[in-house]
Amino acid sequence: MNAPDPKLHARRPEPAQGTISRSGIPVPTSVSADAVKPENIGQPGEYPFTRGIFPDGYQGRLWTIRQYSGFGTAEESNERYKFLFDQGQTGLSVALDLPTQCGYDPVHPMARPEIGKVGVSLSNLSEAEILFQDLDLSRISTSFTINGTAAIIYAMYLAVADKQGVPRSKLTGTIQNDILKEYVARGTWIFPVRPSMRLVADSILYSNDVSPRFNPISIAGAHVRDAGATAAEEMAYTLANGLAYVEELRRRGGDVEKFAKRLSFFFYVHMDFFDEVAKFRAGRRIWARLMKERYGAQDPKAQHFRFGVVCGGSSLVAPQPYNNVVRVAVETMAAVMGGAQSIFTCALDEAFQIPTEFSAELALRTQQIIAYESGIGRSVDPLGGSYLVEHHTDRMEEMILKVMAEIDEYGGVIPAIEDGWIQLRLAERGLERKLDTDSGKNAIIGQNFFGKPDEEIGVGEVFSLDPAIADRVMDKFEKVMDTRNQSEVDAALARLSDAAKKDNENIMPYLVECCHAYATVGEMVDRLKEQWGEFKEPVNL
Repeated sequence: MNAPDPKLHARRPEPAQGTISRSGIPVPTSVSADAVKPENIGQPGEYPFTRGIFPDGYQGRLWTIRQYSGFGTAEESNERYKFLFDQGQTGLSVALDLPTQCGYDPVHPMARPEIGKVGVSLSNLSEAEILFQDLDLSRISTSFTINGTAAIIYAMYLAVADKQGVPRSKLTGTIQNDILKEYVARGTWIFPVRPSMRLVADSILYSNDVSPRFNPISIAGAHVRDAGATAAEEMAYTLANGLAYVEELRRRGGDVEKFAKRLSFFFYVHMDFFDEVAKFRAGRRIWARLMKERYGAQDPKAQHFRFGVVCGGSSLVAPQPYNNVVRVAVETMAAVMGGAQSIFTCALDEAFQIPTEFSAELALRTQQIIAYESGIGRSVDPLGGSYLVEHHTDRMEEMILKVMAEIDEYGGVIPAIEDGWIQLRLAERGLERKLDTDSGKNAIIGQNFFGKPDEEIGVGEVFSLDPAIADRVMDKFEKVMDTRNQSEVDAALARLSDAAKKDNENIMPYLVECCHAYATVGEMVDRLKEQWGEFKEPVNL
């Protein structure tokens, strides 16, 4: 680690870091009643849902408490899930390794160095059966952070449920399945934009019929936030992506009153408290109005903006890592006061390693203390009616709509992605954030202020990944290849290829069939690549 600049660390941040929020919203010293528009506030559970989508908030149901977890083999991840459930977790959040995310089997030359490193290796149904062994899928909510291969992993989850004898109609949870943000912020895309949109629509329409309680997409702003976007831009890009999916689903003949009820969203929560609370309140209001006024959705549930969050991400830093416990606590309070339906809290060491059991448990306890001790969730939208919060929400809404209008003016999300326009904007924003941190404009305690020269990162327990994991994963993979019925695999893959050629054919039943035959993620991806090709990233200088 580079030694910190002693001159920078000798300085102190400006009180309250000035009068501009990190989204660029001017923050008055005080706000009076005449700055608030009562018509924008409303009541919880009532259109346009500024104050929340449920009239009783968390009194009716607490948010789902998750911890993002998965590493190494399916056996090890299964053990971690059981540990977290024993500690009071109420839902799973499955992390998948990069080969699985990018559509490579463990034996692929690109895969071996990354097997099990940032998530669990899940290449075929056999591994998924191990991952969910002794976990009753009818009683747990499972979230998958997966995009390029999301439809395949969802198909695999359905196949596991079939094997367990769990009716698909009882499955609850979410699969991220937001390919648009992969093109602009994260990079685990596989296919070109248009066939990828088809695959997303296929999975949503199929899920609406066979697993109606499962959310087949979680439209994610989290990764554009980590790429450099402000809170307002994060919400704007996410809502714009959401509208692109709505348009695709309508083009495919989907009923907005039906599919909109199962659209969900996913964000990071960072450290500017009122930016975050206002972001969620404004986003809820904008989405409700769009669904009602633009698309004619009359059922209130089809107007609901349902979202989960991560408290952490790039707001956590390696220097003085125990400070991250405080950061996650502040961010969790913002998520609760913003009305999140699902929360997972990053561990203090996630800035530089896979969490240990100790750090994962502490992150879980952070949620539980806020949920069961703080009293923050007793009242719906406890900050509603605050002159500052309402003023900030109105300004946040204006900024979000301005960015969305710029995207519309360009021609929409899809051409903006295909041309690299959004990617360039995010790259510029990421550079601005880096320069603001380096200069001290954005204070990060322990990193650019109040650090210690030549400080070493110290967190006690260090997570270490068994170097033999890759060998174990590949051994299991080869056993599956040797014992499966190859003629069934070949037939299922052939039917998948034929379906991919037909624009009006839903791919999902064929993916489920392939999973049941123990076809691998890599084999299914390769068949689709043959028909659709691969995405070529535009380069803008």
